[in-house]
Amino acid sequence: MDIKEALAAFDSLSQDTRLRVFRLLVEYGEPGAPAGALSEALHIPHNTLSFHLSHMSHAGLVVSRRDGRSVIYSANFEFFSGLIRYMVKDCCRVEFASIRDDKKRKCSIIELSHCCEP
Repeated sequence: MDIKEALAAFDSLSQDTRLRVFRLLVEYGEPGAPAGALSEALHIPHNTLSFHLSHMSHAGLVVSRRDGRSVIYSANFEFFSGLIRYMVKDCCRVEFASIRDDKKRKCSIIELSHCCEP
């Protein structure tokens, strides 16, 4: 991950509709969802949704695949994990946040330190 990729992702997510779409795609998980289901769930016209999905795809946040006549969209979890890792490793001081790999559970764990006095 480099700064240009991170900036493109944050730029894409800084728009209300795209953030809502991305959050819904995260809920759908790896299988993703067809554009029609996203359009219905978020009450977004198809052409508007298409524009936003294209923007997010160019930023690396969304991937798509054909399933018959449908296009299935899903969050690009590998890219998004890299974005989070980039923020924690390169932008946060270790006393505030750290990231570690849990080999047993095969995942990464972000640990946020409590930095404020009660």
